Amino acid sequence: MLESTQKGGLDVTPWLEWFLGCLDRALDGSKTILAAVLEKAEFWKKHTAAKINDRQRDILNRLLDGFEGKLTSSKWALIEKCSPDTALRDITELVEQGILKKDEAGGRSTSYSLA
Repeated sequence: MLESTQKGGLDVTPWLEWFLGCLDRALDGSKTILAAVLEKAEFWKKHTAAKINDRQRDILNRLLDGFEGKLTSSKWALIEKCSPDTALRDITELVEQGILKKDEAGGRSTSYSLA
């Protein structure tokens, strides 16, 4: 855009429109990122007194960052490289603290999300 403006006349209006469009998209993107960062900071501020181990902290950060799919105890165990019993114990502690909640479906397809 800059090159075509330089080779044309003295009218820089098309370049300014292009530049301001880029700036507007960058500002929109930064608003989205900032909102996510503030939401994450607010979550950790709210749960500052909670007893959370490293595995739990890692999974909670993944959930806050937009975890793909549903979180199950088997996925937890795979991600954190722990036993299914340890994963279920970690999940149960977070549910009891009101940080996680059990989703609608139960049984073998029980999944969890942020409360």
